[in-house]
Amino acid sequence: MTHAEFLRRVMRPAAAWAEMEAGVRTSPEAMRFLLAIAGQESECTHRYQVLASGNPGPARSFYQGEAMGGMILCVTSRTLDAKITAAGRRLCEAASVRPEAAHIWRAIEGHDGLAHGLARLLVLSDPAPLPARQEEAWRYYLRTWRPGAPRPEKWPRHWQAAGIAVAAETA
Repeated sequence: MTHAEFLRRVMRPAAAWAEMEAGVRTSPEAMRFLLAIAGQESECTHRYQVLASGNPGPARSFYQGEAMGGMILCVTSRTLDAKITAAGRRLCEAASVRPEAAHIWRAIEGHDGLAHGLARLLVLSDPAPLPARQEEAWRYYLRTWRPGAPRPEKWPRHWQAAGIAVAAETA
């Protein structure tokens, strides 16, 4: 699916759900960043990580959250800001998912609202403002997502396509 289609079909409904259920707000800058991440992590296509062998890997959702990764920590961490984890628990409750790592990890593969809300909370957990420039956004992505195989050569394409999709939608 293209970045624009993904934004329209998946992200907008998911963001609306996350805001309605847990007050997780978004912005055009956040949508661009999360859209670039969905492109980078899953090509806006795969709900689970696809290994070179074709088998499923350890990451789930279009944002590729791992069982003990940052998206899950937005619910289970004792060290993150309490507002972040409280919102994460509200998202789980609204999705009828137990707020435990294994349950969340299984659910984010198919529940786009939960996955998007947790991805947005992960972005909000970083105190730095969202960057507007590609190079700064890359560093922000590395810091927040901590990808195992970053593939920096793909980022410019996803960052640009995300910017075009969000700008076209808000024009």
